Amino acid sequence: MPRYWFANRLVLTLSGQRPVHTLLGHALPAAYDQLIELAPRAPLRPAGERATAPLVRRCGEYQPRHGVIEAFARITSGDRLTALAFRLELGADARWRCAAIDLGPLA
Repeated sequence: MPRYWFANRLVLTLSGQRPVHTLLGHALPAAYDQLIELAPRAPLRPAGERATAPLVRRCGEYQPRHGVIEAFARITSGDRLTALAFRLELGADARWRCAAIDLGPLA
């Protein structure tokens, strides 16, 4: 399921575990620009030395039309729960690419 694959890759990137360029080719330009802006801040990085790495606990989707998935993921890290929303679009080459990312308001 593409939503779980992308959710896991986004969590790895936004928690500082993987470099942003690992999603090059898997994101459309606007979404990649969002990742370039978000990744250095690592908004999903676990807080504290003993904090556990973030994990995707659940991932759901809505398909507004063929070739588009609007997905959400519940991310846990210790007792912290975070939501992540993203949009996937199916390209002419039959590959899914991330078109947008939303973490909501960031502190």
